[in-house]
Amino acid sequence: MNINLPDLKKFAKEAGNQISSNFQRVVQLTEEKLGTAERTELDSHFENLAERAECSRIWTEKIVKDTEAALIPNPGYRVEDFIFEKIDKQKPTRLSNMEYLGLDMIEAGGEFGQDGPYGKALIKTGQAEQKLGHIERDFINASATCFTQPLRRFLDGEMKTIIKEKGILESKRLDLDACKNRVRKARSMLGQQTAEKDLRIAQSEFDRQTEITKLLLEGISTSQASHLRHLHAFVEAQVRYFNQCNKIMNDLQRELASLGGPQPYVPVQGLDEDTASQNPGGTVDLNGIQFRRARVLCSYDAKDGTELNLTANEIIFVTECVPNNPDYMTGKQGLVRGLVPRAFLELLSD
Repeated sequence: MNINLPDLKKFAKEAGNQISSNFQRVVQLTEEKLGTAERTELDSHFENLAERAECSRIWTEKIVKDTEAALIPNPGYRVEDFIFEKIDKQKPTRLSNMEYLGLDMIEAGGEFGQDGPYGKALIKTGQAEQKLGHIERDFINASATCFTQPLRRFLDGEMKTIIKEKGILESKRLDLDACKNRVRKARSMLGQQTAEKDLRIAQSEFDRQTEITKLLLEGISTSQASHLRHLHAFVEAQVRYFNQCNKIMNDLQRELASLGGPQPYVPVQGLDEDTASQNPGGTVDLNGIQFRRARVLCSYDAKDGTELNLTANEIIFVTECVPNNPDYMTGKQGLVRGLVPRAFLELLSD
């Protein structure tokens, strides 16, 4: 085995210098904690930049964590995806809960009979649930690409670099203050000259590292402008996703209505809670027809398809029949309209 003695001596010298520097830093830090040594303070502008950077790191980490939890509620799946990303391997394709629900509905509909109303409805609903599962997967992937992944790259890249450079700056600051203490404690002329030389070098290195770190900290504002674009992209992905979900469910509702049978209750569209609270008993214009609110006094089972089923204490919208009927009014439950007996209603006053 060949040993290069000059290289070995150089390595030993560097290792010794490193150990000595670390020891001096520990001594300096300990004396600062005890209040027996002074420390160099950074200017207020730098401190403000550092605080803003730390705030950005903390909240970006929280936002990424919360977004990933909202997109993928299962923590085991999140860990699995993270591992696959780290080893640069394709993630496994999993069926979502809605897709599993859709498959079971379709299978159950086949068992119950595709020709029966319930079997048909199950199959159509199952197909809609599968579509929802597909677009949910697309939404999750799009959100990761446009939002969480860029923010995570910021944390793993730029923010880690800032933390590293701040650590180096702290080491340079400890070296500088240790040199200042040695200058104050130097007793001989030669010792003082050596200490002052070390101080000049330490001051130069500290100033250089301060500028490097400050430039990185000032770049946080640029990063936040980029994060704003990512946030807009995430919101756009959400809008697209919910619009697709809304279309699928509206189409499903129409398909189920075409099969016959009881109509599902759907909240009134175009009327928000604020409007209802501001005008709890007045008339409401819905598609050009004046409706009034009415409270159902007791439950009522519809006699045929022209009437509505009523539940006690339910609030519905009613208007006069055309032509006028002394025993009935036209009621509206969501998108569904039908006859309701007057005797079962209490019209709410203005």
